[in-house]
Amino acid sequence: MTLEPAATPVAPAEPESFVELYHAAFGEMVRLARVLVDSPQAAEDIVQDAFVALHRRWDGVREPRPYLHRSVVNGCRSFHRRSGRERSRTVPGPPDLRTDPDPTVEGSVLEARSDDAGLLEAALGRLPYRQRSALVLRFYVDLPDRAIAEILGCRVGTVGSLVHRGLQGLREVVQP
Repeated sequence: MTLEPAATPVAPAEPESFVELYHAAFGEMVRLARVLVDSPQAAEDIVQDAFVALHRRWDGVREPRPYLHRSVVNGCRSFHRRSGRERSRTVPGPPDLRTDPDPTVEGSVLEARSDDAGLLEAALGRLPYRQRSALVLRFYVDLPDRAIAEILGCRVGTVGSLVHRGLQGLREVVQP
């Protein structure tokens, strides 16, 4: 009777080349950016810029995926800062989803859409950027608090606070 070692689960290997990482992670990064900036074109531009930055520093980056996550989140933050400066102060803000009815939806149908992705997206858009980023990284990308803290450049405890406040803000908008 021969004893064979028990099979150990194999952890997914980190892509060995830049091209492999690009092919493996591009779609995931665009989806992340798309949730944070609400513009498909801007999301792709931000991700392309993040990959260009990574390519320039490829030899010096030990963990490329966390580098990409942070680059994409920072790119989204910069996008919001630029767009905020470009908007005029006289442009009205987003509608109050609790009181302003959607002109394309009639009466009781509005209540039936309370769990609609569009409503959630609009509610996320009303949150401060760091809260929105923390929620997206936690629940959409499914990252642990430590990774989120590294990406956002804050302490682990701050991540919990951002997530708590973000969820509270979503509840105020989604559940009037």
